[in-house]
Amino acid sequence: MTRPLHACLAAAMASFALGGAPALAQELAQDQDTLEIGRSAQTAHSGAFNGEEVRYDALVEESLLPGPDGAPGAGLVTTSYVRTDSGEPAGERPVLFLFNGGPGASTTPLHFGAFGPKRRVELDEGEQYIVDNPFSPLNDVDLVFIDPVGTGYSQPVEDGQAFWSRTGDAQSVARVIGSWLERHGRTDSPRYLLGQSYGTIRAAEIVRLAPELEFDGVLLFALVGGGRDELIGHVTDLPSMAATAWYHERAGRDGRPVEEVYADAVEFARTDYVTALMLGGALPEARREAMAERLSAMTGLEADAIAAQNLRISKRDFIFGLLEDEGLRTGRLDTRATARLDAPAQRPPYDDPGLSYVPAADIPDIACPAPDCLQAPGEESIVDVYYQDVLGYDAPGDYNALNLEVNGAWDYEDRGDPIPALAEAMHARPDLRLFWAAGYFDLATTAYGGRFTLDQAGIPADRLTAAYFKSGHSVFVGEDNLEALSEAVRDFTAPSE
Repeated sequence: MTRPLHACLAAAMASFALGGAPALAQELAQDQDTLEIGRSAQTAHSGAFNGEEVRYDALVEESLLPGPDGAPGAGLVTTSYVRTDSGEPAGERPVLFLFNGGPGASTTPLHFGAFGPKRRVELDEGEQYIVDNPFSPLNDVDLVFIDPVGTGYSQPVEDGQAFWSRTGDAQSVARVIGSWLERHGRTDSPRYLLGQSYGTIRAAEIVRLAPELEFDGVLLFALVGGGRDELIGHVTDLPSMAATAWYHERAGRDGRPVEEVYADAVEFARTDYVTALMLGGALPEARREAMAERLSAMTGLEADAIAAQNLRISKRDFIFGLLEDEGLRTGRLDTRATARLDAPAQRPPYDDPGLSYVPAADIPDIACPAPDCLQAPGEESIVDVYYQDVLGYDAPGDYNALNLEVNGAWDYEDRGDPIPALAEAMHARPDLRLFWAAGYFDLATTAYGGRFTLDQAGIPADRLTAAYFKSGHSVFVGEDNLEALSEAVRDFTAPSE
């Protein structure tokens, strides 16, 4: 039976137009027909993914969204890869909608670093190539990469503020997803939603705002948690600090792999450590000193410094203190990365050595340049070259991978953690499942912080698939991680038997 996509959307959007863009919500709710398409391109391709030869179409489409006054407000560009030789009826083949976070970040990391049929690699300083991605899950699931308004080639007609809020953003993306399913005759297809970083908030908001889309599953990478007070924040940060100290050999390994170190730190954090923090000034001095020594052995920081901070280790103190004797700091998005403490100051997030970090051992062993390697001439963006030369898309400007103006203009609406709403949706729909992935070396959205958020929100444990990776914020960095992640995503989106 075809799923009704738009029967309740007007009421849902009107009901949840909170704070960010009520006028936009009303306009989006007025007309639920398939959105008009502006610029577009369609090309045919083939590739080998996970050992299987695949023919597929690539479709780049600019969906025209109305603004608060009913006039054209923005063009939101999606890039779809649809298998054409599977032999499956369209209604049986799953489709996965993907976006990154920011706010203001394009889908580039997921598109060209993880799941697209092509991926971007940098083999030498300043030289980037587009090469085949053998780990794309396209052999099993169709892919729709979404660049929210203000990112990629998606641009507002004039002022984009109506789209740059927690509600307005989620509504616009939900509207495009519904329109895509209608336009391409995929309203019977199993459908999945994947968000990374801030995209995890967007995904939860879409499930809340547009329940009629009836996703079969939601995938959250590097979950942005909320609602934790300062004390719990120290508890949930500790396991990632222990994993980082293990990586940099500043804590005793005793033959233990990082998985065991992390698990031991989780158990310690939610028992002895949280008890000590809750006691505060009532903690006897002898116990305080003993606890500081245990934390020192686990994190690599000096026991005296930990005790002086009342056993509370801030992220900043850890990042700048762990390798201070070497004149180094660690990254935040990926704590395996390092930079000189005396390095010239940079504007955030570019001051974080963990941004876009790839360990030398994980750089693909690819012989480029070669006929199957796409390279950008001069200063031109490799992504722009790919869209123009491979996908045939006539873009109106340059691809905007990271828009800090959007980030600065964002209205978070101060409505707290959206994950409880996702848990409510799962309780209302017993067939809705959740996949969550986290990196051991991510100190921005820590692994235990993500799990704590899910548990406290009431996510049903029997419908949660949890996956941990030896990575930072981007769980797909490194071919071993990418191969394992691709398999896990294909398993999660596979039709149930």
